Amino acid sequence: MARHKVAGAAHGATAPAIAGARYCAVPLALLLAGCMLGPDYKTPEAQVASQWPTDQLISARAFDAADAYWWKAFNDPTLNALIETAFRNNPSLQVAGVRVLAARAQLNQSIGNLFPQQQAIGGGVTRYNTTTSSASRTPVSGALSPDYSTDQLLFSASWELDFWGKYRRTIESERASYLGTVASYDDALVTLVADVASSYVNIRTAEERLRVAVRNADIQRESLRVATVQYKFGETSELDVRQATTLLGQTEAQIPRLQNTLNQARNGLAVQLGVAPDHVDNFLTGPSDIPSAPAQIAVGIPKDLLRRRPDVRAAGLSAASQSALIGVAKANMYPAFSLSGVFGYTSNNVAGNSLGDIFQWQNRVTQVGASFVWPVFNYGRLVNQVRVQDASFEQAILNYQNTVLSAQAEVENGISAYRTEQQALDNLSHAADAARRSTALSMVQYKSGEADYTTVLSTEQAQLSVEDSVASARGNVLLGMIGLYRALGGGWELREGHDVISDDVRAEMARRTDWGSMLEPAHHIPGTQPEEEQ
Repeated sequence: MARHKVAGAAHGATAPAIAGARYCAVPLALLLAGCMLGPDYKTPEAQVASQWPTDQLISARAFDAADAYWWKAFNDPTLNALIETAFRNNPSLQVAGVRVLAARAQLNQSIGNLFPQQQAIGGGVTRYNTTTSSASRTPVSGALSPDYSTDQLLFSASWELDFWGKYRRTIESERASYLGTVASYDDALVTLVADVASSYVNIRTAEERLRVAVRNADIQRESLRVATVQYKFGETSELDVRQATTLLGQTEAQIPRLQNTLNQARNGLAVQLGVAPDHVDNFLTGPSDIPSAPAQIAVGIPKDLLRRRPDVRAAGLSAASQSALIGVAKANMYPAFSLSGVFGYTSNNVAGNSLGDIFQWQNRVTQVGASFVWPVFNYGRLVNQVRVQDASFEQAILNYQNTVLSAQAEVENGISAYRTEQQALDNLSHAADAARRSTALSMVQYKSGEADYTTVLSTEQAQLSVEDSVASARGNVLLGMIGLYRALGGGWELREGHDVISDDVRAEMARRTDWGSMLEPAHHIPGTQPEEEQ
């Protein structure tokens, strides 16, 4: 695979310095001619399957742009609106977006190290009294006035040349970390979209199960009425009435429990939407039916995960960041070459001079120096620091490889779950039709005296159980599909064309701190596509 493009920020950052530093040609030549210690990052090898198992439900067709917005295949406007609302308002997603800004600022700070790292402007006025200050008598001639003053204004700068690539490797590391925060934001968005869809499906499933329970309670209430009438006319015993009452009570007891499940699902959705729980009903408009699943899911090929899944990209970028830190640690073992200089003005009021003459050219002060520092006595400590960074890099490689394996396992599990639930739904649907017919027939036979109430009781219990299972299975099919799309990494494309922070967050940060142009999306969202980042 292609070498990771993390050095571009370093080279791009030096161009303005070269154009504007006519008097620093030699230091810049030394800087650009310096080597880059440490390894150049390459994406680690990882075990990747050749293809996914496919059938009439799972297609090997490439995962395209339409599949990225997979929730729209439900054809449910309410779900579409919920996901848009969560994308704008979810606090956890906003936290991930602010981390992108912080990482971008950190990268800019690292780029600044390619220029003089220390600059200072200092000045002062000193008054000497030779009659009272014994310390001032030494430099002052006795012929001078006993009181005199000096003033100075100096600008100093110190520049450690990046001869061994320490600062450029740091920029590589920070750029990879910055891109990693973008990938982490995408991963949070994938999770959020799937969580909102799951919550919505759970709500609609709970509502359907609630309707099933209420409908069966009505059927059982009618059975109780028939049994009561039969008992009053002496055609049946009191046992039939008591059995009918027991079954109805059990069914009615399920209704508040299902209502509690529905309330909890709504409260969870409120958190995901970033609204108070009492406002969530405003978003649950339209029909309350369980959405229909698409006929087929496109899964592409396993290698697509390396490009599409944000957590895989984030793991690779974390390894790239750690790889660059090995070079930083190695550079600390070599001599550091620095240039320093001072330029300014100084004046005094001796021999007819005036403090106001400070900015005259003849009062200028200049000083230029060069130095190098070689920490030879800290060599053992520095060598071990390189070893620490190398071990951390190896951990990042292993984490990347494990992330790739885990991603594939999640897709396989998603395919298996989706298939299983779909098959279960097909079987339960046939069973539900048979159960409803059995209930109707048993009641007819009971009224005509051809069957006892035990038969009615059994068929009604079976109908309630299987209809509730059908509702749950319909929801589980959708949850399995949502889990599969989550495993495939679909949904992060929603951020394309949008910012990673909301307008309210941007306004608050701009009010509190001078961010310059960094709050504009063009200055903190990378222009490269994920496949170009890794």
